[in-house]
Formats: sequence, structure tokens, C-alpha cells
Amino acid sequence: MNLEVWTEFLKQNWLVIVVALVVLFLILNFVKTLVKWALVLVIAAFVIIYSGISLKDIGDAITTVKDQAVDISRSEAMNMMKKEAAEAKMKRNPDGTFTITTPNLEVSGKEGEDKVKVIFHGVSLGEWKVSDALQAFIQQAKQNTP
Repeated sequence: MNLEVWTEFLKQNWLVIVVALVVLFLILNFVKTLVKWALVLVIAAFVIIYSGISLKDIGDAITTVKDQAVDISRSEAMNMMKKEAAEAKMKRNPDGTFTITTPNLEVSGKEGEDKVKVIFHGVSLGEWKVSDALQAFIQQAKQNTP
């Protein structure tokens, strides 16, 4: 499981966990029979079932927020490409790859392929399919480079 999910779960359910631990401690100290272990298992099952539902919901929420952040970053990067296209410089490598740099962006790929890697403010935004806007950015970088 993701560490962020566990941290968020513990923040939201710390009281339930503390109460369960106190009850388990009391049961282990005062009840000396088979009933003790039955109660321990019931409480543990309750905490596991309760946390399973919450962890899934928290995991879904974190995934949604992450997806939204990536979408916002993509649109910011596209806007930055338009603004910084005049400053874009292309470096071509002997193996057919290229790297385009601006003050805030780095786009790298291989000539003739339909995907490029985009880095915005030092953070990788993954591989993007070459769209019309990206193609225009690449062409502008070619023109800017002697």
C-alpha cells in the first residue's frame, strides 16, 4: 500500500485505533480464557474491515487529486510552450534524439517518433503524444537553433 494512504488513514482514524488498542489491552489483562482471544479477533477484524473501506476511499481520493494535478500541470506546460517558443533551443544528438530547452521546459524525443518526454519546472510530466501545438513548438525550436 502507498505510504500516503496509510498516513492519511492514521490521521483520520487515530481515535478508533487508540480505542481499539486500549480495549485490547484491557481484555488481555483482565480476561484469562478462550473468550479473551475471541474478543481480540473480533476487535482486530472490526479494525481491519473498517480500515479496508476507508483505505480504498482514501486511495481513490489521492488518485483523483494526483490526476487533476497532472492535468493542470499539462495545461500550464502547454501555455509555457506558447510563451517561451521564441526562446526554445534545440540540441540534436548523433543518435537521432533531440532536446529542446527553455527557461522552464525541457522536451526530448527522437526524430520521426510520435511521443516526446516533457519536463516542466524540473518535474517530469511523462511522455506526450506529439500534437499540433507540440509540433509547432518543435518547429520553432528548430528555427531558433543555428
